Amino acid sequence: MGNGTVKLGIQYLRAYNFFYFSLLSIFISFLPVYLSYRDVTPAEIGMMVGFGSFIGILSQPFWGMVSDKHKTIKRIILLTLGASIAVGMLLFTSGQFTLLFLLVGAMYFFLLPTDPLTESLNYRVAEQHQISFGSVRTFGAIGYATASLFIGWTVDQLGMNRLSWQFLGYGMLAFLFALLVSDAPASSKKLSRQELKQFFFYPKTLRFFLLVLIAATPHRTNDSFLGVFVQSLGGSTGAVGQAWFLAAISEVAFFALSARILQKWSEIKLITWATALYTIRYALCALAPTAEWVVYLQLTQGVTFVIFYTATIQYLYRIIPEEWKATGQTVLAVLFFGISGIIGSIAGGWVFQQFGGGALYMAMAAFSLVACGYSLTLWRSQGAGVGKA
Repeated sequence: MGNGTVKLGIQYLRAYNFFYFSLLSIFISFLPVYLSYRDVTPAEIGMMVGFGSFIGILSQPFWGMVSDKHKTIKRIILLTLGASIAVGMLLFTSGQFTLLFLLVGAMYFFLLPTDPLTESLNYRVAEQHQISFGSVRTFGAIGYATASLFIGWTVDQLGMNRLSWQFLGYGMLAFLFALLVSDAPASSKKLSRQELKQFFFYPKTLRFFLLVLIAATPHRTNDSFLGVFVQSLGGSTGAVGQAWFLAAISEVAFFALSARILQKWSEIKLITWATALYTIRYALCALAPTAEWVVYLQLTQGVTFVIFYTATIQYLYRIIPEEWKATGQTVLAVLFFGISGIIGSIAGGWVFQQFGGGALYMAMAAFSLVACGYSLTLWRSQGAGVGKA
């Protein structure tokens, strides 16, 4: 394969990331706002997202194992992405509660598993061509940012009923570029059940997964209720879009810097700092007097989420068997988008409805503080020996 062809393939992958994460921003950022527009209460939103997260626990390992079995990531992405586009069009034109409930579950079955598959594709292609993961994933962050701002503005101007057509447009562009990207290199090594068992039951792995679960729960709660919280403080749909734009644009800068940061410090040290900053971020949101304060606090997303997420991916890929990497990525996604999503959405919806958004964000700060303490314990017990010194 010539150098020009390789470069073109990487550009296609970056374009796919841009439009896929634009599509994902509609679902994650604006689904709670859309449900609220359809008169769904915060507790019911939490129940729907919690149900979807439960579906994600089943669907993400399923699609990951299908990918590993057939030694392809691209074809599985095309399947899940195509189904997501069809289901999303139905979701964002529906208003009946039962139908919304079922369609949200279907989106978690198809769209959310596309995320870990995409991350696996990005990581493997970056590894194959010796480029940084961040140089590819940055384009996803740019897509998420620009789509959040654009969609928030257009919904304010044209109405919520145009959301389905925007979902279709971004979805078709993502599908087109997914067709053009090259498949990721697959391992030819036969899966060893003993290696898999050692991976899942090795104490270091179990401690790592527990840390991810604790830290991810308040993050996923923020995903579910940021838009509703901003609106509860008097913010418009455009302000919700601005909040997600600032969060995503801050990710761009830190994804660009992630390779240098990961070279300099150990993963466990970075996770400890990220969870400490998560604690401060959510506490400040809880104390924010206006929606504008919450919107601008989302600029801290880059230093919290990106540092946490890239450190966990690098650590995971360093300890997992080569032939089970796609499945290992989906296990991480099950914790990040599944179990933590269930806890954060259902419990968060109840707290929001009973005590208000400020109380919810203070509880999220407390949860992040627990994650920080646990991470610090692991850091000290390992002597900062995970990764670099």
